[in-house]
Parts: sequence; structure tokens; C-alpha cells
Amino acid sequence: MELLYEGKAKRLWTTEDPNTLRMEFKNDATAFNGEKKAQFEEKGRLNNAISTLIYGMLEKEGVPTHFVREIDETNVEVRKLDILMVEVIVRNFAAGSFCKRTGVEEGREFSKPIVEFSIKSDELGDPLVNDAYITELGLATEEDLAFFRESALKVNDLLIKFFAECGLQLVDFKLEYGRLCEDPSVIVLADEISPDGCRLWDLKTGEKMDKDRFRRDLGNVMEAYQEVLERVKKASEA
Repeated sequence: MELLYEGKAKRLWTTEDPNTLRMEFKNDATAFNGEKKAQFEEKGRLNNAISTLIYGMLEKEGVPTHFVREIDETNVEVRKLDILMVEVIVRNFAAGSFCKRTGVEEGREFSKPIVEFSIKSDELGDPLVNDAYITELGLATEEDLAFFRESALKVNDLLIKFFAECGLQLVDFKLEYGRLCEDPSVIVLADEISPDGCRLWDLKTGEKMDKDRFRRDLGNVMEAYQEVLERVKKASEA
């Protein structure tokens, strides 16, 4: 196997099949565009398990993803993609950078979900951009952007319901998409869905159950991820 790519949280390796890769979840944790770093022994295992269950649910609900199968506790097999360099953010409640940009108090529920786009670039700090920026820079077409919105809102509806069954409030989350290398006309969901890329609050207590525990030095980061996994398992088996 050859290492093709190493990011902040994952590595991608070649396999015997030119159209599939092995995606390895790392134990590294980063925040604020890599300015804050740490390692948590169980992080890769927990995120792999959570994302595998969620992607399995989404596939059953008709959302095409890059997921093929789980290999072991920290590795999955995924379809090889040409990643589109646009991150899609869906917000249901005010939190994080939205509050910093607008001054809105954390926790305000929006009248309808807000879909945002940013350029996928650590060097630039993942800047927030609009449709015109994206098409002018050649990062995606207008048709791609329409697909992103439709797909992201469908995923949002499914995740809100699923996480509610887990006793969790889906505050916001990030999605990435890519074109299948074997068929570039097909765009599918990529990356992962885990507490690293979702804000999840306990429905009863409001306790943060995601990477904000690391960002804000709240402690018990992996304990929260483990609790999310247990709830996701239970909901998946129901």
C-alpha cells in the first residue's frame, strides 16, 4: 500500500483495487485550523465506529457515499474520489463561527436551516464564500452547488431525526463531496460524520458532546465521544 494523502485526522492509502482506498482514522485532534493540537488514544476508533454507523444509515436512506466497508477498528474501505474543494456547512442553531461573525447568542434556533459554503483550504483558513466566488474560482459549477444544497438539506433532515433518537440535538455540521474517479459524473458524500465535524448537544442537559469539549478545554473529550457512540449504536439497532 502507498500513502496517498495525510490530513489532520485521516490518512488515505492505495489498495489492490485502483477505484478503492483505505481510509485510516488518526488519534490526532486539531482545532482553530491546526493551531491547537493534541492526541487522544481512542479518537480514531471512536470516530470510525460512529461514522461507519451513520454512513450505513444514510446509504439505507438513499444518500450515496464513498463508504464501502469497515476493515478494522480504525480503517474503512472507501471509493476513490476527486474531492471537490468546497466544504458545505449546515446550521440549525447559532454556534461557533456564526456567533463570532454576527454577535448572535449561542443556542438560538434558526427559522430554517442555513447552508454555507467555504473553500476547503487550511492555508486560507477555510474562508466562507458565496456561489459567485466558487464558480469564478472553478471549484464547482452552479449545478454542483444546487446538488450540494439539496443533498445537505436531505442529510440534515435524516441526521436531525437520527440524533434525536440518540437524545442529541444536531446544532450544525460539515460535509464534503467528491466525484467518483471511475465515473466523474457521479458526486457522492465523502469524508466522515462524527463529533469532530458535528456539534451535538444533549437534548436534556444541553451538555456539549463534540469537539467543542476540546476547543474550549471542557475536559472528558473521549468520554463524550464514547457516549455518542453508545447512543448511535443503540439507535442503529432499534
